[in-house]
Formats: sequence, C-alpha cells, structure tokens
Amino acid sequence: MNTILYIEDDQEIGQFLKDVLEKKGYTLIWLTSSHGYELHIDEVDLVVLDIMMPGLDGFTIGQRIKQTYPQIPILLLTARTALEDKLKGLGFADDYVTKPFHPDELEARIEVLLRRFDKTPINEVKLKHLTVYLQEKRIINNQTGEEILLTDKQLRIFLLLLRHPNQILTKEQIYENIWKQPYIEGDKTLMVHIRHLRKRIEKNPNDPKILETIRGIGYRIKQ
Repeated sequence: MNTILYIEDDQEIGQFLKDVLEKKGYTLIWLTSSHGYELHIDEVDLVVLDIMMPGLDGFTIGQRIKQTYPQIPILLLTARTALEDKLKGLGFADDYVTKPFHPDELEARIEVLLRRFDKTPINEVKLKHLTVYLQEKRIINNQTGEEILLTDKQLRIFLLLLRHPNQILTKEQIYENIWKQPYIEGDKTLMVHIRHLRKRIEKNPNDPKILETIRGIGYRIKQ
C-alpha cells in the first residue's frame, strides 16, 4: 500500500481528493499548509502538492523536497494554466495537473509516477564489518556472527541514515523524523543516542568509520 503526502489548503478539494484516493487503497497524509511536512516526508512514496498556498508556496516546498529526497516523485496540482508556471514547476516536479481535473486522470498519473519510481527493494546492505537485513531489521556482526541489538530509537536512527547513504542529514531532520516534534537548538538527546549507537555498531566508537559526524551540520552513513 502506497502512502501519499498531499499538501492542499482548500478544504473542499482536499477532503474530496482524500476520500477518492483512500477509496482507491492509498494511505493519505493531508496537510493544509507546508508546516510540518518534514515530519512525514520520509514515510511517503509520492507527494501531491498544490502551488497556491499561504506562507511558502508549492514551488518553494517542491524544490526543497526534491533537493533532499530526489527519489520521491512530486505531482503538482494547481489552478495556474500559464505556460511559464508549468515550465517552472516541471523544473523540479515529475508531473503537473491543472485544476479542474477528473479524479481518474489524477489517479492514472499517480500510478504512472509510482511505477516509474518503483525500485526493487534491497534487503541486504553491507557496511564494513556489518550486514544489515532491512526487511527483518537485523544487524549482524560478520566477524563474530552475533546479532547487534539496538533500542527502538537507535534502530530507527540507523535505518533512517541507511536509507540515505552518503547523504548528510541535519540534526533537525533526524530529530524531527524520529521524535515527531520540533528540534530545539542545543538539545543533546540525539547526540546521546548517536553515541550509544556507535558503541554498538562501530569497532572503535571514538574513531567511527560507519556513522560520521559532519561538524555543525549533522550525520551520515558512509557506504
């Protein structure tokens, strides 16, 4: 079952489309503004994005999402018909639908994007002395043959970073994705969890080769 993030401030259109897509079997996360989209973006398969919104418009949000999550398809949904707006949108988005639209057309475009971006899931990832089985959420130390057991938060942090290999995730991105609340500058919670995580997965936690700190920014897993 695919999950769609739908950002639309129009209550009538939003509720209508939510009902239509949920009847088709999709899981829909509907936001009426761009506020808080970062808390959901890592769990979705596609973004349907209205351009005309209060605050940050769809162009701005879409560009930010695509820059950080290029693997997630974006479908723009807007009342604008001007060619320059379509060209601007397609500079980062993967498809463009103009209001008014027929729900069957929208569903067809969604299905095309999901097929285009569908990738055969990778279950086994090797990192230095570790083998990670993603579906089973198991981590094996290849040198000892033992399974490495993590707490729930440690495992979720590790898997989040692993889904973005070699990509730097900021402290804010990680914290807000895992704890589902705004990050407060100076909070040491994430740092403590990272320290304990390294004790479990690194040969030498004081000289990490897997989970790197990017000073002043965040963390990444080197693959």
